[in-house]
Amino acid sequence: MTTAPIPVFDGHNDVLLRLYNNGGDDAAIQSFLTGGAGGHLDLPRAREGGFAGGMFAIFPPSPAMENFMDLMQGEGYDLPLPDALELSDGQKSTLAMASILFRLERASEGAVAVCRSVADIRAAMARGALATVLHIEGAEAIDADLVMLDVLHAAGLRSIGPVWSRPNIFGHGVPMRFPSSPDTGPGLTHVGFDLVRACNRLGILIDLSHLNEKGFWEVARTSNAPLVATHSNVHAICPVSRNLTDAQYEAIRASGGVVGLNYATAFLRPDGHMDAATGLDVMIRHLDAMLERLGETGVALGSDYDGAVVPEGVADVSLLPRLIEAMQAHGYGDALIRRIASENWLDVLDRTWSPR
Repeated sequence: MTTAPIPVFDGHNDVLLRLYNNGGDDAAIQSFLTGGAGGHLDLPRAREGGFAGGMFAIFPPSPAMENFMDLMQGEGYDLPLPDALELSDGQKSTLAMASILFRLERASEGAVAVCRSVADIRAAMARGALATVLHIEGAEAIDADLVMLDVLHAAGLRSIGPVWSRPNIFGHGVPMRFPSSPDTGPGLTHVGFDLVRACNRLGILIDLSHLNEKGFWEVARTSNAPLVATHSNVHAICPVSRNLTDAQYEAIRASGGVVGLNYATAFLRPDGHMDAATGLDVMIRHLDAMLERLGETGVALGSDYDGAVVPEGVADVSLLPRLIEAMQAHGYGDALIRRIASENWLDVLDRTWSPR
């Protein structure tokens, strides 16, 4: 008898961007539901690998944006970032990707659920539906008066990264730079502080993954919620600007927060390269370091599927059992693996989503 895979609730994927770039039409919707259209994530492969759900990111792309991942090679790099995105462009793509998620739910006939509470997530997982949470990576759709924030929250938005790596009206992200500390410039703007306080009031998780170090500490001083980075790794192992320093980990632990392991190989490998020929051992090395810094209740998974080059061993969601097996072989017990795979996310979401 085949044992069912341990369910994984994941902190970050970019499948909505992939579907948007593929036209965002009914054919794109069906490609997710029936499989066979490439990428890292679709419904059949999610079921095969025990991918039970996660935060489904909306990332508003810049016009004519280069594939920067191809440039993350060599002894070092410092990639130019796109200019700030216009509000109208951010709103157009953000609303289109939100629509894709809602249409996925309708077309799936119960196989996909948009979840607005932890009770919704647990109920979806219990009945075998894919539990999706609306998340934004880069708040370019939100105006300075935060009117759109209320609208998106009412629609189901429960997690937001104020910035991607390019600057916007809320703050400054980290560039794609190796080697580099995350201390790369100015942090939040005055509107960024307003956004943090508004997210606290509404019970929206604030994702710190792309925010630079100054912005991180400004959120830490302003927010009354657990500090969370949905898809980041350990700077002491891979000194890329996107990873977190030990001091940042200490603050996250003190707040009762969580960090999701990012599978992007440039944020795993000590050489900072985007290279699929990367072993699962380096993922375990980061998990060990995260457990040492955060404890067993602070470590989760944040794959960045469909948004990065990932190790061949976990080349799509159907292969997630290989990561679980690597944890088992390394000596992680079943209870710890279940915490990392899903329970730590559900716990921190439960503590964050109550308005404050």
